[in-house]
Amino acid sequence: MEWLACYRTVLAAAGRDELDYPKVAGLPLLRDSLAGYLGRVRGVRSSVETVMVTAGFAQGLSLLCEALPRFGIRKLAIEDPGHNNQRRFIEECGMRTVPVPLDGEGVDVDRLAATGARAVLVTPAHQFPTGITMSPARRQALVRWAQDVDGLIIEDDYDGEFWFDQSHRPSSLQELAPDQVIYAGTASKALVPGLRLGWLAVPPHLSALLSKVRSRHDLGSDGITQRAFSELITSGMLDRHLRRVRSRYRSRREAFTQAVELHLPCAGIVGSSAGLHAYLQLPADIEESPLVEAALRRSVLVHGGKRYQFTPGERPPALVVGYSTLPLAGIAESMFAIRDAVDEQRAARGRFATGGPVAHRRAGQRKAVHSRS
Repeated sequence: MEWLACYRTVLAAAGRDELDYPKVAGLPLLRDSLAGYLGRVRGVRSSVETVMVTAGFAQGLSLLCEALPRFGIRKLAIEDPGHNNQRRFIEECGMRTVPVPLDGEGVDVDRLAATGARAVLVTPAHQFPTGITMSPARRQALVRWAQDVDGLIIEDDYDGEFWFDQSHRPSSLQELAPDQVIYAGTASKALVPGLRLGWLAVPPHLSALLSKVRSRHDLGSDGITQRAFSELITSGMLDRHLRRVRSRYRSRREAFTQAVELHLPCAGIVGSSAGLHAYLQLPADIEESPLVEAALRRSVLVHGGKRYQFTPGERPPALVVGYSTLPLAGIAESMFAIRDAVDEQRAARGRFATGGPVAHRRAGQRKAVHSRS
C-alpha cells in the first residue's frame, strides 16, 4: 500500500519536467535521498554526484565490467564459494574472474594479493552463501590491499536490510575507504526483484566515466519509479515497511534455528543471523548430493554447498537453505523431511542421525527454496 501511495503522490504532482528524460545517472532527487539514507543506515559516504541509480545490481555490475578495463583492470577477483550465475555474468561481460578462498573472517587477503588482481567483488556484511560477516581486521587488511595495488573493491550489500544478530550490524566497508570501495545495493530484497531498482555509490573519479559508459546503452532508469522511491524514503514509509518485514523474517530465522536444533542437532548454522538464507554445515560423513536428491523426493528444495564452490576443496558438506517465503510450520516440516533424508542415508550404512527410529515422511511437505537475485 505504501508503494501505491507513493506512486499516486508522484503522479498527482507530475508536470512536464517530471515526465521528461531523466539524467543518465538518475534523478538528483533520488540520488540525494539515497545518499542521505545510505549514510544514515549503512554509514556510506556519498553525495548526489557519486550515486548512480541502476536497473538492479546486474546493470551496475555490467557497467563496472565495461569501465574497469579503462584503468587497466581486466580481471575481477570473486569470493569462493560464491554465486555461480554472477561469475558467469561477469565473464560474459568480458572480464576474467579469479576465485579467492574464504576463511572464518572473510576473503583471504593474502591469497587475493597473490592473484595479481586489482579489483575484487565481496559480500562483507553477509557473505553469499556461507553467511560469514567479514571481521574488522580483515576489512582493514582488504582496504590496505586496495590502496597498495591502486585497486577497487566492489561491495555487494545484497541483503543488508535484514540483520537479526544480537550484535550491532557492521557499517559498510565503503565507509572505511570511499575512494577505494564501490558500494552497491538494490530494492530487490526490501521490495521486489521485479522493480529492477538498484544503486552504486562510487569514488568521485569514476562518476563521469560510468555515466559516459551508461549513455552508450540507455537513457537512464524509469523516472516515475525513481520519484516514487524517493518519496518512499523521505516520507519514512520505507523505514516502517522494513521494520515490519524485518520482524517477519526474524521470526522465520528463529523458527529455522529451532527446527535445526530439534530435528538436526548434528548440523550447525554457519555465519551471522541475517539475510534470507542460511548455510547449514553437515557432519563430515554425510554425502551432500544424495542428501539434496533425497530432500527433493520429499518435496523440499535445497542446494548443496558444493554447488557454489569454484575450485575443488575440502569444505565440509553443507546445505544452502532459503526460508523467506515459507510459513513457520513449513520451515519445521522441511527440516523434519531433511532429517528423514539424513536418517535414511545413515541407516543404509547401519546408523541413525539422531539416535532414534528413522523418521517417516509427513504428507504435504512444503518446499524450502533458496534464491539469490
